[in-house]
Amino acid sequence: MAQPNDLLAVLVDADNVPPAKIGAVLTEVARFGTTSVKRVYGDWTAQNLSGWKKAASEHVIQPMQQFANTKGKNATDSALIIDAMDLLYTGRFHGFCIVSSDSDFTRLASRIRETGVTVYGFGERKTPESFRNACDQFTYLDVLEEPAAESKPPASAPVVTAKLRSDAKLVAGLRTSVTTASGEDGWAVLSTVGQLMRKQQPDFDSRNWGYAKLSELVGATELFIVETRPVGGHRVRVKQKNGD
Repeated sequence: MAQPNDLLAVLVDADNVPPAKIGAVLTEVARFGTTSVKRVYGDWTAQNLSGWKKAASEHVIQPMQQFANTKGKNATDSALIIDAMDLLYTGRFHGFCIVSSDSDFTRLASRIRETGVTVYGFGERKTPESFRNACDQFTYLDVLEEPAAESKPPASAPVVTAKLRSDAKLVAGLRTSVTTASGEDGWAVLSTVGQLMRKQQPDFDSRNWGYAKLSELVGATELFIVETRPVGGHRVRVKQKNGD
């Protein structure tokens, strides 16, 4: 489990991430540890990256210049990968946050994880499954909200019970995870269920269905009983056919 003092490296692919989202990404990253390195890669002579200049300055992210020397070849990706490996070899970091929607970083994520270091991915819904699954945890940018937008409504309305139940992948994953994590009494610690879901589906996040908390998502399916304990958070078990 991530600790507040875990050192993290945040590496951003400017070509594949909108600058308006970086503040929300960094807020999310703060949940996992302390950001020691923040770098954003791109060809800053390109007009399409002009918005990143202000964002990088505001969030104190070091811009890494990489000229597009050959058309059709992504030199930016190569620069990010080389820097990531250099940072990995220092042995200083507990986790790497790769912010991109590009499948070119699939092997990088796999290689970092081979050393036992955690990889957090962030990207748009279009991000290929290969990159999402190569990360320990992958978060979609559209479920993140800017820190100043606390009073705004959720990014998406909560999915209703009927649609949740029709999501076979979600229901099967939750049932399997609850069963695996449960004790002889049938109850499972909800946080453990969430961890098991992440291992099966790195992009699993209750916010994908419009729910801020896992307990809210699980309860909304009406297939499980969720209880709040005085100590130890929530616990959950599969609801029996008689409703008990």
